[in-house]
Amino acid sequence: MSGAEKEVVVMTVPSTRRAFFGFAAGTIGALVATRVPVIAAPVRPASSARSFAQETLAGPFTLPLLDYATSALEPHIDQLTMEIHHGKHHQAYIDNLNKVVAEHPEIGELSVWEVLTDLTIVPEAVRPAVRNNLGGHVNHTIYWELMTPKSLEPSQALVDAITRDFGSIEQMQAAVNEAGLKRFGSGWAWVVSNSGTLSVTSTPNQDNPVMDGAGFPIIGIDVWEHAYYLKYQNKRADYLTAWWNLINWRTVDQLYSLAQEASATPTA
Repeated sequence: MSGAEKEVVVMTVPSTRRAFFGFAAGTIGALVATRVPVIAAPVRPASSARSFAQETLAGPFTLPLLDYATSALEPHIDQLTMEIHHGKHHQAYIDNLNKVVAEHPEIGELSVWEVLTDLTIVPEAVRPAVRNNLGGHVNHTIYWELMTPKSLEPSQALVDAITRDFGSIEQMQAAVNEAGLKRFGSGWAWVVSNSGTLSVTSTPNQDNPVMDGAGFPIIGIDVWEHAYYLKYQNKRADYLTAWWNLINWRTVDQLYSLAQEASATPTA
């Protein structure tokens, strides 16, 4: 591997509730150890996306460093938006999550992804706070990893899957953009994988698609106003169109491959 590249562990989570709980410990360990090379940022080394499959709610959770400078995504996303979005909004989700766990240590042993796929295992009194703040932390960690100032082309396997299920990359992008535009208020637009089949969905607030069994996300775009309003004001469509200039296809490839492996793994 050249000096211009480094290894980053990307999030590795099975695509369905049943597949997740059917994984043997060795399989999970192998998946979370999978690494993907990405172009090194011109700033301090970025943190890896967390291996949420192995993490519990015990925390403390910390803000993941970006793999690029906050100005690196300009002109598509401006520096001030990145600084506020990453340093203030994401940090607030983490602070709130850590507070909930500190006040309710009995939930600390629960698996992050077990909770996301079945929120009923969390006491009802703290369920909304966990849903919003754990979801916000997980979603934003994915979001940062899905953007890069130096995007490469998607793999042929991913192109083939997108073409099979959408007709073309452009048609997939149009479907995601439509989902983002139709999401009333705050939320997310996603491409998810269900046993290798790709589809588009959207979620409100900080919900993640796995919460409702919609599939394992391989692409997610934040359509909360704080993600774009300083630059695009009320023009969400312009933000969605511009976002595709930043997509990190290496991350998408890896997430899709891991979803494929998860769906192919025999369940107990």
